[in-house]
Amino acid sequence: MNVLDTILQGVHRDLAQREAHTSMDDLKRRCHQIDDAKDVIAALRSGPNYVNDESRGAVSVIAEVKRASPSKGFLADIPEPGELAQEYEKGGASVVSVLTERHRFHGSLDDLDVVRAAVDIPILRKDFIVTPYQVHEARAHGADMVLLMVVCLEQPALVSLVERVHSLGMTALVEAHSRLEALRALDAGARVVGINARDLRTLEVNMDNFAQIVDVIPEDVIAVAESGVKTPHDVFDYAQDGADAVLIGEALVKNAQPREAVAEMVSAGQHPALATSRRKRISTDR
Repeated sequence: MNVLDTILQGVHRDLAQREAHTSMDDLKRRCHQIDDAKDVIAALRSGPNYVNDESRGAVSVIAEVKRASPSKGFLADIPEPGELAQEYEKGGASVVSVLTERHRFHGSLDDLDVVRAAVDIPILRKDFIVTPYQVHEARAHGADMVLLMVVCLEQPALVSLVERVHSLGMTALVEAHSRLEALRALDAGARVVGINARDLRTLEVNMDNFAQIVDVIPEDVIAVAESGVKTPHDVFDYAQDGADAVLIGEALVKNAQPREAVAEMVSAGQHPALATSRRKRISTDR
């Protein structure tokens, strides 16, 4: 059994407990009672990214609230996730990602609630989503974006969950680790595709993975580079390879000055050279 399989076992156990406590009907009622989801596509495409020709190549930053990971174990004590999210927002992050998996990442839906109340920018529920219940759960707790991993889902289930996410006004971040998975994400209707440098089955990281896959993602689909970012230079490299956004976790939560750390990453993604040095992707002219 690989690492991903072990994680999914815990996810299913926790899910059964939550389903026994809160019904799907209750979640649906809560979804109707909260504000509409924020426009994630606009958030990732707006601001410095498309102000003028000189800044056209800029990428957005998705900053992550992350206490631990299967690969590194404990990363940071985050007693006030809302305050950390506010620092990210002030530093220029376009989206805040919140880990809600309990066993290996030490996250919770409570974290999602606190972050939603703390920031105005969109928030991403990052978890191992395998059922419609979890999608409604994400919306009921204020998520604007939901992570779906191709590796965890057969194609009919992936298509169904992407449709469910979008029907609730949220945006699906569909994560791939290979060209085939990226094509499956696109076939499922993904408007945002994440390419993860880390293989969750082995936890190995290959920073070249993004460049090897991104060319199959059309320019009208947002490409997000995930994992491996340690420095602003890594953000610049991903941007040159064709990323529209970069998701950053460990490098931010381990920094004593998260606002400044995010600002440095954002600045790297706005470097003027990116207007002319970014790798071209598939044309959107169809």
